[in-house]
Amino acid sequence: MSDISRIAAASLLLATLVPVPTVANAGSQPFIPDITISSTIPGNGDVNPYGVAFVPSNFPRGGTIAPGDILVSNFNNAPTDANPSGIQGTGTTIVKLTPNVVTPPMQASTFFTSTPIGLTTALGVLGRGFVVVGNLPNPLAAGSLQFINPNGTLVPTKASSLIDGPWDLTIDDDQVHPTIYVSNVHVQGVNAQGAAVLQGTVVRLNLTLSSNSVVLTKAPTVIASGYTTVTDPNAFVLAPTGLAHDRETDILYVASTADNAIFAVPNASSRSTPPVGGGTGTIVARNGQLRGPLALAFAPNGDLITSNGDAVNPDQNHPSEIVELTKTGKFVGQFNVDPAPGGAFGIGISMVRGDTARLAVVDDVTNNLIVIDQNVQNVQ
Repeated sequence: MSDISRIAAASLLLATLVPVPTVANAGSQPFIPDITISSTIPGNGDVNPYGVAFVPSNFPRGGTIAPGDILVSNFNNAPTDANPSGIQGTGTTIVKLTPNVVTPPMQASTFFTSTPIGLTTALGVLGRGFVVVGNLPNPLAAGSLQFINPNGTLVPTKASSLIDGPWDLTIDDDQVHPTIYVSNVHVQGVNAQGAAVLQGTVVRLNLTLSSNSVVLTKAPTVIASGYTTVTDPNAFVLAPTGLAHDRETDILYVASTADNAIFAVPNASSRSTPPVGGGTGTIVARNGQLRGPLALAFAPNGDLITSNGDAVNPDQNHPSEIVELTKTGKFVGQFNVDPAPGGAFGIGISMVRGDTARLAVVDDVTNNLIVIDQNVQNVQ
């Protein structure tokens, strides 16, 4: 499928996320969608973009990132002749992109360079003025969460042994006392054959923030566990990944790649133990159009948007797809971001200018960020 075809399909999916204009007001809706495709490759050559996060409108100004910027974390280092796709779990950069500016390869602006290697999909921005990112290194070992100020400087934070493999996260942000939910790859040890023994968990972090500090309010809590978690030669690890928290119902939705399913964990903000019956929560969707779900986010209409990584249940006719489902698991729509498998990963969705939904998705195959804007129209 050509870039134009993929963009048209993406625009059609985004149109399902928000109401479309009636014939009477169709003149206010442009025919040509507003789309930007930019490279995520910075000067050091890092590739394999994973996490996507919008800098929110209430983020403090004056730093090197500003409201409206989009941040992307890189999982692989620069390609070489010996490793033409780079080495997984060795990337160190978070890049900053502007939606309406096309960035060429090797020119993505570096916001932060990490000492810990292998920056994952666990990327988020706190309105108080901090960026949070996780890492999972190669060779597989304990990772960590890092907090970064608006100028790209690391903020010292007390670590937790429960967060030793942050693979993705979502933030319930109330400025001073945010809650972060982290999907975690816990390395329990090695088996008799020397292979890593992994456990997939979801951990809740309760924080207290000032303008220059991040403090854990209380000990982190494992609120879900038991997700299938294994190493994979192509995807590094298959584990619980995308998270989306519904504040109204207090349900945390979990995309578990190896289980090829999306789960619902109730009472996410208050529970102190994993759900009974295995710890994973209730299955919302499994198999069907899911092909190894990774990132997870809410659309403006309340539906769930996930990316298919193709490591499970692959289909050559449906590679690298972004899929829309209702919160009860009903399939709504899909489009592919690349004609090759393994291209879809990080997702970001934001409302901009009050009347426009912005969808940002990475393409791991081309190392690009695709940003699509769709006007919101109220249909009576």
